[in-house]
Amino acid sequence: MAHHLHTEIEIDAAPTAVWTILTDLASYPEWNPFITSSTGTVATGERLVNRLEPPGGKKLTFTSTVTEVDEGRAFEWLGRLGLPGVFDGRHRFVLVPHGEGTRLVQTESFTGMLVPLLRKSLDTATIAGFRAMNVALKARAEAVAPGGAASTP
Repeated sequence: MAHHLHTEIEIDAAPTAVWTILTDLASYPEWNPFITSSTGTVATGERLVNRLEPPGGKKLTFTSTVTEVDEGRAFEWLGRLGLPGVFDGRHRFVLVPHGEGTRLVQTESFTGMLVPLLRKSLDTATIAGFRAMNVALKARAEAVAPGGAASTP
């Protein structure tokens, strides 16, 4: 059983600025309402420990493995609940240049036996967390980016 979540947001900041914020895991507690803590190294094969606090959902801490880092373009990890095939999530961020700014695409593909039982929560709390993170990342990037919305008088 598989289930996919997909969100996008336009950010008035260059992909390099968005990338810097997205991959600065230590700063997540300062701005990220969904992934409120993330430790580890953004490098393929490295392990991350993420603390999720989805709106209206249960807090969850999980370990994942970074599966892709394409500097300035894509960052992906694979997280598992228990053994492979129980509940696996492949979380992906893609930064697409869009005019003077960036389109952030945040997706996750879930597979495993527990997907049918957790689908309602994925479609409510988890997707709300993605959207909240997107909005917060946009605000932070635009506040520090030259020419961003927050730097205009």
